[in-house]
Parts: sequence; C-alpha cells; structure tokens
Amino acid sequence: MIATTLILLLVLIGLSIPVGAALGVLGLILDPLYSMLPLTRGIGELAWSTNNEFLLVAIPLFILLGEILLRSGLAERMYGAMSLWLSWLPGGLMHANIGASALFAATSGSSVATAATVGTVALPQIKRYGYNEPLFLGSLAAGGTLGILIPPSINLVLYGVLTNSSVPKLYLAGIIPGLLLAGLFMLTVIIGCIAKPEWGGRRITASWGERFASLRHLAPPLGIFLLVVGSIYAGLATPTEAAALGVTGAMILAAFSRRLTLSMLRDAVEGTMKATAMIMLIILAAAFLNFVMSATGITDAITGSIRGLGLSPVQMLFVIVVFYLILGCFMETLSMMITTIPIVAPIMIGLGYDSIWLGILIIVLVEAALITPPVGLNLFVVQSLRKSGSMNAVIVGSMPYVAAMALLLLLLALFPDLALFLPRVFD
Repeated sequence: MIATTLILLLVLIGLSIPVGAALGVLGLILDPLYSMLPLTRGIGELAWSTNNEFLLVAIPLFILLGEILLRSGLAERMYGAMSLWLSWLPGGLMHANIGASALFAATSGSSVATAATVGTVALPQIKRYGYNEPLFLGSLAAGGTLGILIPPSINLVLYGVLTNSSVPKLYLAGIIPGLLLAGLFMLTVIIGCIAKPEWGGRRITASWGERFASLRHLAPPLGIFLLVVGSIYAGLATPTEAAALGVTGAMILAAFSRRLTLSMLRDAVEGTMKATAMIMLIILAAAFLNFVMSATGITDAITGSIRGLGLSPVQMLFVIVVFYLILGCFMETLSMMITTIPIVAPIMIGLGYDSIWLGILIIVLVEAALITPPVGLNLFVVQSLRKSGSMNAVIVGSMPYVAAMALLLLLLALFPDLALFLPRVFD
C-alpha cells in the first residue's frame, strides 16, 4: 500500500497536475483500491468540518494585509531606508534585500509575497551597482522564505491547526530563529563578498542625517507588526482578530500615503481571493487524502513502519530532516505540510520532542523547500521578475543560503531554547 501510494503521488506530480488536484485525485484512486466502503461520500462533511475552523479565517486576512501593503508603496520606501542603513556592509544592497524581507515578513506572513515585493524593488539594482547576479538573486529568494518563520506566519497557523498547538506560542517561538536566520543569511553574504570583493558591487554612501531621516519609512511595518503580534500577547485579540486589526492598520497607512483607492482595493481583494482559493483547495484535497489514508490503514502502516525501525530520538530526528529536505524538492510547501504533519508530529512528540519546537524545525525545513530545485516556489517567483536570464543563476545563487538554513537546523537541535525561550517567558 505504501509503495503504491508513493508511486501514484510521484506520477501525478510528474504529470504537472496542480498540487491540490493531484492530492484529491490520489485520494479518489486509493478509495476503491483499498476501501470496502465508498469514502467519497464523506467529502461534503469533510469539506465543511475542515472549513469550519475559525483560525483558518486568519489566512485570507493575512494575505489581504500583504496585498494592501504591497500596493500602498510601503515596500519601496522601506527598501530605500534599509539600503541606507545596511549598504556599508560587504555585499551592500544584498543586506537590504534580507533586512527588507525580514521586516516585510513581519507584516505579510507569506514567503511568496515577501519575495515578490522586495524582488520587484531590488532587481534593477543588480546592473546599476554591479553586483554578482546569482548571489543577489539568491538573497531575494532566501530572504523571501523569512515570511513563513517570522510572525505573523500563515504556515505557523496551519501547523497550529494540524497539531492543535498554540499559535501565539508558535509566533513567539519563531521570532528568535527568524532573526537568527536573517543574520545567518547576512553572514553568508559577508563571507562571499570578503572572499570575492567584486561580488559586492559599488558602495552606496549616505550621511547619518539621511539615515535617521529614513527611519520614518521603517515605522509603518514595525507598527503593523506591533499591532498584530502585540494585540495577541496582550490578550486583546485572537490570531484571527489580530489579522483583521492588521488589515485595518494597513488601510489606514494606505490612506495616509494617498494610495487607498477603489481600484487598489479591488486589485488587493482579487489577489487575496486567488491566493486563498489555491490554499483552501490544497487544504481540502489534503484533508480528503488524509481521511482516505487513515480509513484504509495506510497512515497506520506508514507510522508502524517508521516506529518499527527502532531508531533513537536523535536518529529519528535525522531521518525526519532528510525526509523533508528530499520531499521539499518535489512537493509544494503547503501540501507537504498538510500531508506529512499528521503522520510526523505524533511520532516525534511521542519520542519526547516539544510540539512548539518541532513546529519551528518543520517550518525551517519548509523554508529550505522554497529555494531547492526543481519545485522551489521562491525560485520561480524571483525568476518571473527578471527580464532575461536562465533559472540556473537563481538556483546556484540560492545554494549558499540553503547551507545557512542547515546551520540553523543544527543550532535548533543543539539549543532548543532558541525556539522555546520566549514561549516559556511569556507563558
């Protein structure tokens, strides 16, 4: 059963069928193969119970928040401020790419939105200042991944729903690893540009007066972050309500910048509807597939096979890391999370691993999937923004940042408090 399921999944993905459809079709194929009862009759009830989750309302709200901020011109001003403060480092504007991505991630909750937003502003600077193109492109793709680790994060909301974990605790747990990963990305740039100074392009000079004057452009995203995350930890709002507050704050900022128009709102809502429809299709299809696999005993067979290996907790952790790194090369991140976490999480938690720590570890692994070929979504996002050139430059430029993620995984394994310190302090 396990081999048949895996082969069918790989075939469907290899046929370039959209991921949501592939997962649903796989469930429809497995139903008559292994079930004595027509499980498809439960699709209606399953769809209702899956959608009837209040926490999932936060997903379209966070997407709308990012869409409004994108169209309000905030990203361009924020990037300009970051370039003034960080361009003195070896690597110049590549640090602005990462810093702006980290700051935008703290408002959008989406890796794709982060990569697309910062990339649109940053790409023209490659030729203008003579940067090494692969490393610069890699900083955009990797910086975008911070959108699902630094709160508020859509993927952390999904993990919380799938494992019944506290989303506020997950948000707290993501702050230190998220900032640390941004620092490791910047260290990667520094090392590369010290080894090859010509990669760093021409320096941008700025006076202290210009730098301090630019701080007003960093205040809006920080204000949105404090509004969203602060309202949660102050006990004033649930994650869903905090997302709604963030949308309200973003609309106010757009109004102050004179970008709040009916056409802008229409475009933002259309973008939100498209992204939400894609995400919910994947969630519903994966929920049906998980239902079929559980009812037919495939999930128990997979779990039993893994436990039957007799591995120690450390060995199992290594297996899970390798499993996600390989799977991430072939599956889209949301579908990968939704199909694997119901199987992986109970096993790892049963071995004594903390569910909050495990959530952060899995999110970092999912981040790596975003920039590893051939299905790395951020690679395609950055490539789509370019006017010319092959995908190879984006792939090659992203590999050093994958190494930085591997280092963070090692640090999380050796020092779990990197993720657990803040949740313990605010508990």
